[in-house]
Amino acid sequence: MHEPGICGTCGGCVSFCFAGDLTAIEMGEDGKPRYLNEENCLKCGICFLICPQINVLDDEIKEEYKWTPPVGHYQRLTSAKSTNKEVLQNCSDGGVVTSILHCLLERKLIDGAIVSQKTGPFGRKPILATTYEEILSSAGSRFIGTSQVEELGNYTTYSPTMFELRNVKNLDLMKIAVVGTPCQIHTIRKMQNLGVTPAHVVKYTIGLFCMENFSFNTSEKEFIENRLGFKMEDIKKINIREDFIVTLKSNDVIYIPLSEIDKIARPACFACTDYSNDFADISVGGLGSPEGYTTVMVRTDTGKSMFNEAKRGNYVQEITMDHKDYQMVSNERLDKIIYFAEKKRDRGLMTLGKLKAKELEFMAKKN
Repeated sequence: MHEPGICGTCGGCVSFCFAGDLTAIEMGEDGKPRYLNEENCLKCGICFLICPQINVLDDEIKEEYKWTPPVGHYQRLTSAKSTNKEVLQNCSDGGVVTSILHCLLERKLIDGAIVSQKTGPFGRKPILATTYEEILSSAGSRFIGTSQVEELGNYTTYSPTMFELRNVKNLDLMKIAVVGTPCQIHTIRKMQNLGVTPAHVVKYTIGLFCMENFSFNTSEKEFIENRLGFKMEDIKKINIREDFIVTLKSNDVIYIPLSEIDKIARPACFACTDYSNDFADISVGGLGSPEGYTTVMVRTDTGKSMFNEAKRGNYVQEITMDHKDYQMVSNERLDKIIYFAEKKRDRGLMTLGKLKAKELEFMAKKN
């Protein structure tokens, strides 16, 4: 098993177990896997192997996706935005993810997409979207998520998107796109490497830049309100670029350094070493792009195909500027991505090192 306390609650283990009709494990109220029926467990170890916190398959995945430090392999780095006014009104940055999915769905290249859908100002739940309207409802969902106990005042910016994969096999859908965090995409790649159900239906992956996700229980809510001087109910939208960005209902925008809110980050995120979603077909985020644009890293041939299809169909458009300005923006954009990627990787390795040291100390005392 991995070190205690670093389960990212990605849901990959449970998705596999349900899709294979084993149903030995389920997601508990805390979002972590637990036995549902231990007698059904085959002790096959696949749930262990596909966990993003386990390094067993990492060498194979890195070789397959031509991984090189510090941000993985990519073919193109650009800034783009949706051409759809409706999308732009609802998105966090440039609406590229929503419009690419719209394109794939209309061109019948996918049967649906696993996204995070709005259920309220803070509410999100993972759904399998099969219509444009459902895809649109996920716009702007990158960092505002929900737990099952939102009504009790506990919020989390993490949505267990992978868990929705368990429903795919019952719908006979064979071409799915998945929008996910680095841990979720990493799990999918491991499942595909092993050839396990239901990863075979995932044809496209769009990965989100991710430094960390956040939890807001009662004490953390009080910390936010006391430290930053506003009430949670005053928040209209949360986004993350270089900073934690809060838009209030008054339309005032507050920029908070990420270091100031580490207190409310999920512990598992401190053990993660992937910021730029290195194994996705396309990685996206607001970092490094002008306001209103999405930064797009086209990584694989599949990613190149879907991005070009969206451009040809006029679903998205790239930023335009003269060559000198474009080169300057391009260099600054890459520098920012590298900075955050190296920062997260260093932090993750340090966290894992400390956890390993504690484990060795515990074992030494025990013996």
